[in-house]
Amino acid sequence: MWWWLTPVVIVGSLLALLGIFVFLGRFRQGALLKPIIVSLSKIGFMNRLFTKASTAAIERQNPELAGALKKLNTVAANPNPQAVQKAMSRLTPAERRAYMEAAAEQGTSSETANRQMRRQAERMQQQTRGTAGSSSGGSSSSSSAGGRPGAGRSSRKRKRR
Repeated sequence: MWWWLTPVVIVGSLLALLGIFVFLGRFRQGALLKPIIVSLSKIGFMNRLFTKASTAAIERQNPELAGALKKLNTVAANPNPQAVQKAMSRLTPAERRAYMEAAAEQGTSSETANRQMRRQAERMQQQTRGTAGSSSGGSSSSSSAGGRPGAGRSSRKRKRR
């Protein structure tokens, strides 16, 4: 006689869980929901579900940005400067504008890279162009000594103080 309560309890608990998620998403702009989503996205099918949902939302809100993200997704796994530049050159002007606006909104623009990242990008550009006649100002010991860092220095080790 009580067996008919089982589906009612299951459906009721699922609706309560959905209501909690909706409330957490609305309260403080989803700040309390983000840690839950991060932990759930460690599960493979949930990560694909969240990725698909966010891509669909971006496509509805800003189709140019969605196109830019699809084109730039090819270099997301290995973001070397040449590959990023090649992918950026494939974007249409509207897609490039939408991507730059989104990057400025996120605060992660390519121009705001730290010193280490800029120097690494410069070294990679020098390696692709070759070492002859490619110094772009400043004296760099790596470009004058065959590309090896520290090769232009003396062979004696410096004394630590």
